[in-house]
Amino acid sequence: MADNQPLLPHPAHAISHSHIGHTRARIQQWRRRSQRYLASKQKHYLILTLVGLDVVAILTEILVSLVTCETGTENQPWVDPVLEATKIIGLVISSLFLAELLSSLWAFGTDFFSSWFHCFDAFVILVSFVVDVLAHGVLEEIASLVIVLRLWRVVKIVEEMSVGAEEQMEELEAQVEKLEKQNADLERRLRALEAGDV
Repeated sequence: MADNQPLLPHPAHAISHSHIGHTRARIQQWRRRSQRYLASKQKHYLILTLVGLDVVAILTEILVSLVTCETGTENQPWVDPVLEATKIIGLVISSLFLAELLSSLWAFGTDFFSSWFHCFDAFVILVSFVVDVLAHGVLEEIASLVIVLRLWRVVKIVEEMSVGAEEQMEELEAQVEKLEKQNADLERRLRALEAGDV
C-alpha cells in the first residue's frame, strides 16, 4: 500500500452528491405517498371512525357525570373506572389526531393551513391534547370547557363526509363528460349513416 493512499476509500465526512439526491428523492416519494393516503377515502373513513368513537367517549363521560351527580352515586365502584376509561380513550384519540395533524403538515407543508377549517381543527386538536395530558386538579375543571371544543369533531365528520361526497361528485362528472363525448360521437356516426342511406 502506498504512503499517500488513504486507508478508507471515502473520508467519513464526505457524502456523495448522488447519495443526497437519492435521499431527497426518497423523501419526496414518501411525501407524495403520504399526500395520497391523507387525501384518500380510507383515511377519511378512519377519521370518521375515530371522531365517532371520541364523540361516544365524550357523551359517555358527560352522561356518567350527570347521572352520578343527580343520583348521588359518584362513589359507586364502577364510576371511576368508566370515567378513567373515557379519559384514556380521549387521550389516545387526541394523540392519533395530533399524529394526523403532524403527518398532514409534513406531507402538505404550510399550504395545509391555507384553509380556515384546518387552522381551527389544528387549534382544537392541540388544545384537546394538552388538556387531555394535563387534566388534573384545577385543569380538570377547565377541561369541561374543552369538551365543547372536542365536540367540534362532529363538524369534522361533516367536513370528512363532504370531502367524500366531493370526490364522488368529481368521479361522476368525469363519467358524465365521457358519456356525453360518446353520445356526440354516436350521433355523428348515426347522421353519417343516415346521410349515406338517403
